[in-house]
Amino acid sequence: MDYTQMTAPCGLDCFNCHFYLARHDPAAMAEVQKISATYNMSVDILHCKGCRNHDGKIPLQKEAFGPDHECTAYECARQRNVTFCSDCGDFPCKNLHPYADRAAELPHNMKVFNLCLIKRMGVETWAKTRAAEVRKTYFTAPWTLDKRDGDTKRIPEEPGSLRPDVS
Repeated sequence: MDYTQMTAPCGLDCFNCHFYLARHDPAAMAEVQKISATYNMSVDILHCKGCRNHDGKIPLQKEAFGPDHECTAYECARQRNVTFCSDCGDFPCKNLHPYADRAAELPHNMKVFNLCLIKRMGVETWAKTRAAEVRKTYFTAPWTLDKRDGDTKRIPEEPGSLRPDVS
């Protein structure tokens, strides 16, 4: 798989999205069919081939926001001739601003984190080793400041820190 092609300029991992996976994965298709019924939208409109493969004009977004809708982050990356927003001198910018609205349903608040990982690890390594974990953690794990399983670096405990004394 071409992970650069299947990762949006903003850092969304299209290759892990149920709208993309539904074409081959029965569990993802079941999720898409549920969304289709809930929002009274055709399953065909919900299927996605990835942001770059739609030239930034995702069928679902065109249906929801009108035929002229364009993704601002995609268009900006294209105009600036960068592969990922993190390659831009203005990163991070307002096009990547996180929002609480629908954060439990939409993956948009993980964009900057993904882009930082891509910059540090490279897109191929990130895609193969971390992208699915980031998405799963985002949608299923409780929020915490404590160390998570698999963390390799621990925040140093310094005198006067906010960490409670557990001794």
